[in-house]
Amino acid sequence: MARRATVEDVHEVARALPSVKLAEGGRAVYQVSGRSFVFFRTPRPDAVDPETGERYDDVICLWVESEEAKRALVDDDSTPYFTTPHFDGHPSVLLRASRIAELDVDEVTEMVQDAWLSRASRTAARNWLAERGLPG
Repeated sequence: MARRATVEDVHEVARALPSVKLAEGGRAVYQVSGRSFVFFRTPRPDAVDPETGERYDDVICLWVESEEAKRALVDDDSTPYFTTPHFDGHPSVLLRASRIAELDVDEVTEMVQDAWLSRASRTAARNWLAERGLPG
């Protein structure tokens, strides 16, 4: 059985990817080619607990390759991914850190790597995929 994912897995995978910079400041923002691909959001009014009205303070935003990929994740009730109207038309999904253990490490690794691929330069993405013998 695969190990359940943790928030530290997100950090480890993101840091291990080529040319990644961690933006300094409050919450972690991982960037490649000057663009974020994973970031840990501050509490915002668009993501709240439906019972208490409290803003979620543990939301992770991950870029995805397309709106179709986003819809596949957020429309699948078996995944913990979600979105809010604030992110309508934005190629990203949201994930609460408190629910990350619903995923295994391989799933989180793939999500973070895909987020990186969606934001890296074409050359960097092509080279990274070629190093792994993957089509690109």
